[in-house]
Amino acid sequence: MQYHTARFRLVPSLAKALNVPTPALRKPGTPWTELPRPAVAPTESSGHVRIGYARASTVRQSLDAQLDSLRAAGVGRIFSEKISTRALVRPELDRAVALAREIRASGAAVTLVVHEHKRLGRGIELAALAEQLKAADIGLEFLTGELQGSHDPSGVVFTVLAAMSGMEREYVRDRTLEGHEAARARGKTIGGALVGDEAMLSMALHLRDNGHSLRDIATRLVITKGKKKGQHPSPATVLRLLREHDRTSAPMG
Repeated sequence: MQYHTARFRLVPSLAKALNVPTPALRKPGTPWTELPRPAVAPTESSGHVRIGYARASTVRQSLDAQLDSLRAAGVGRIFSEKISTRALVRPELDRAVALAREIRASGAAVTLVVHEHKRLGRGIELAALAEQLKAADIGLEFLTGELQGSHDPSGVVFTVLAAMSGMEREYVRDRTLEGHEAARARGKTIGGALVGDEAMLSMALHLRDNGHSLRDIATRLVITKGKKKGQHPSPATVLRLLREHDRTSAPMG
């Protein structure tokens, strides 16, 4: 049965409908009977799937902000990991892209959703990933940042912005290195406070001569003074300590 009353005008989706289909029990003069409520539709339609990816560069960094942002955007399936952008292999990102390819092959539209483009990479890394997504016909969406919004990975605008983000990082890196060189020329020490001593240097040299890696050497050394007393030095600190020794002990030209 179909009939129309002014009450339907109160429902936005029915306001312009001239005839609204109704159950047989719904007709003038019949007592009110509550019918079973329809099942709630899922947040994402079956024709479009959004897969989220979150990444932090170090173990100490938190993923909470990214995960909250993805969930607030209605993304249900999220892959996350803590790994450097410079890593050649990022397992969770590979899994996210593999799942997106599998779903796309089934006929559904797929979008990879990321909090910010820096979580995927910059410049060459971002452009290379965009090529993979383009080949698989997978969309890309950033929730915030310079590239916020939905993007066609093959689009010219996206390619230019991705390249500019990479140039920005290289510019900052070059300026930082120039500042370090200028500081060294004036006799200033670059980096954190020195935590090494003669005993640590001697042990580091011994371990290096026996073929140990910087990471292994760092785990075998212990800082004996300062705020970090009792902790292990970082591999970068060990490298700086050994380089300074090699520089000062090298024969004069």
